[in-house]
Amino acid sequence: MHELNWFMWGLDLFSGLFLIIVGLGALAIVYMYIADKLQTKQAVRHNYPVIGRFRYLFEKQGEFFRQYFFAQDREELPFNRAERSWVYRAAKNVDRTIAFGSTRPLEATGTIMFMNSAFPPQDEDITPIQPLTIGPHCRVPYTTSAICHISAMSFGALSRPAVTALSHGAAQAGCWLNTGEGGLSPYHLKGGCDLVFQIGTAKYGVRNEHGHLDDDKLTAIAAHPEVKMFEIKMSQGAKPGKGGILPGVKVTEEIAHIRGIPLGQDSISPNGHIEFNNVGDILDMIARVREVTGKPTGIKAVLGDVQWLEDFCNEIERRGEASAPDFFTLDSADGGTGAAPQPLMDYVGLPLKESLPILVNILIKHGLGKRIKVIASGKLIVPSRVAWALALGADFIASARGNMFALGCIQALQCNKDTCPTGITTHNKKLQHGLDPRDKSTRVANYNHNLHHDLALIAHSCGLTEPRQLKPSHVRIVLESGLSVSLDKYYSHINN
Repeated sequence: MHELNWFMWGLDLFSGLFLIIVGLGALAIVYMYIADKLQTKQAVRHNYPVIGRFRYLFEKQGEFFRQYFFAQDREELPFNRAERSWVYRAAKNVDRTIAFGSTRPLEATGTIMFMNSAFPPQDEDITPIQPLTIGPHCRVPYTTSAICHISAMSFGALSRPAVTALSHGAAQAGCWLNTGEGGLSPYHLKGGCDLVFQIGTAKYGVRNEHGHLDDDKLTAIAAHPEVKMFEIKMSQGAKPGKGGILPGVKVTEEIAHIRGIPLGQDSISPNGHIEFNNVGDILDMIARVREVTGKPTGIKAVLGDVQWLEDFCNEIERRGEASAPDFFTLDSADGGTGAAPQPLMDYVGLPLKESLPILVNILIKHGLGKRIKVIASGKLIVPSRVAWALALGADFIASARGNMFALGCIQALQCNKDTCPTGITTHNKKLQHGLDPRDKSTRVANYNHNLHHDLALIAHSCGLTEPRQLKPSHVRIVLESGLSVSLDKYYSHINN
């Protein structure tokens, strides 16, 4: 009897709670109905109260679910599922083989194919990747055996644990990490990896009160043994012709202190360096940074107008080869990790597939092909794309988004909103908790090791003993006719 009373009491309580919930739900629906009918900013909600709200819900959630339920393996942008899957498996160091045939459309226009050799080298004939020196005439040149490196990502655009994981991962992989334009943070230094310090148009970390370079600050940065090179950024793939953009919501107290900017306000860099009015000014800054730091100094740019590059090389010829930058980082005009205006990301600048052969050919024409090392950047996250870039004449490649995938990025397209669900591009402490730098640094190292391994796999299949031996003759590209031509003939074809 006692148990029955308890049961009835529980049933009454449950019924009461149920009625309260239903009542509150009904009130909420009535409130939303009235609010939707009274507002005039959104026509769908006004004409279809309550129900119309689902349209905005589905639009918002579509970014997350499209890649899982609707997109095919090879159709999603900017990176498809097949590409992301390879990076994830490489980062986890698990089986990267596939079965039952390729899902890649091999007859599609623009498809890249590598020409395998009838006589590939035997294991005993394969040589390690040869070290390459950048800035051999600098007081402190830089030599590395790695081909693939981590491209520029600022502390600010990326979170503290993400930068920490990249620093440790780069150290384990033996590659460099570019600081991005946000200055040198303690988290870049934490892993003890090789660093490339980027000097953006705002010169964060090395600027004086007037926004010009400060030699004392440059000297202090160069004093860190981890900092191996300096890169003067003229433009980047996400926003060619526009300075860096860090939304105010991501400008924390620590980031504001490192950059020397107001807390919580948008950090918008100038469109260009205030010192640059002609190509001679660029060479003057390169010479100054190299003299002050003693370390290799280069430039980073997205190629659009080509005439400035011709003028740049002509000015180097006039001054002498020693005045040339030690490297040229060429970015592709098809996106990046940070916030950017859509018109610039979609329509301004040349993609790497067109700009890389232009740059390489101009450098060779002016006798600068060996003096200036070319670093290619822009969606080079899988071995085939890296091999393609090397065949076109790149000496190194640098990838940002490939390493973000290694950190666990799911391409949620939230990089600019401080709401990244994986904790990579947010300063929300709660969202950062799931990103363990110790675990993710291992994945970054795995990804870079396996990227080099599978890159060598392609080279060996082409009959070569190491990847930098790849040439245009090893690559063919499919034309609109469905037939393929060698890489050099392909570019002659599209130029004509």
